[in-house]
Amino acid sequence: MSWNPCTGCSKISSGCTNCYAEPAAEHEKRMGVVKYKNGFQLTPHQYTLTQPYHWRKPRKVFVNSMSDLFHENLKFPFIQEVFKVMNENPQHIFQVLTKRADILQKDAPFLTWSDNIWMGVTVESDQYYSRINALKTTGAKVKFLSCEPLLSSIRSMPLVGIDWVIVGGESGAKAKARPIQDDWVREVRDNCLTANIPFFFKQYGGVRKKQSVLDGVEHKEFPK
Repeated sequence: MSWNPCTGCSKISSGCTNCYAEPAAEHEKRMGVVKYKNGFQLTPHQYTLTQPYHWRKPRKVFVNSMSDLFHENLKFPFIQEVFKVMNENPQHIFQVLTKRADILQKDAPFLTWSDNIWMGVTVESDQYYSRINALKTTGAKVKFLSCEPLLSSIRSMPLVGIDWVIVGGESGAKAKARPIQDDWVREVRDNCLTANIPFFFKQYGGVRKKQSVLDGVEHKEFPK
């Protein structure tokens, strides 16, 4: 499930070009949903911080599917509050993903990394390997890479110290989705196999959005 303590974002790299969240937020605004009254403008939602305390059954939770928790315009005390909520709900696994690895690296020493917080960075091409190095400086027990949308071959991706890799094609508008190549996915899969790292192939995206079978096999592995 998703939990959005804040909504809205801004584009910073090639993976943001056809962002699925932006048109979704604008749609919600047109429908009169109060949470999206500002559309895709970064907006924290203080009231959402109590929600995880009321979930009875343990859940895997994607944090900020509609934003980036380490956005440069989000005040650090709010990030600390979000982490406090995650710290105090160890029954749930919280998956946090960012493209702003420089801010993550700066803030990480001042955050409490309980074992239920999985931290990831987006690596859509080899231009963003620096994000991996930044991720490794955090205290997260599970560190993962999201290669979604995968936009090029990333054969030499450094995987030492990484616990999980997700690959996916570009979602959002089918007509605009940039294609993913099978060989790019195979490269990541084979590197994960060699490094004994769980590999999760989410989707092809675009016109094959829901398809996730590679060479006759579904890869849906999680960290243990």
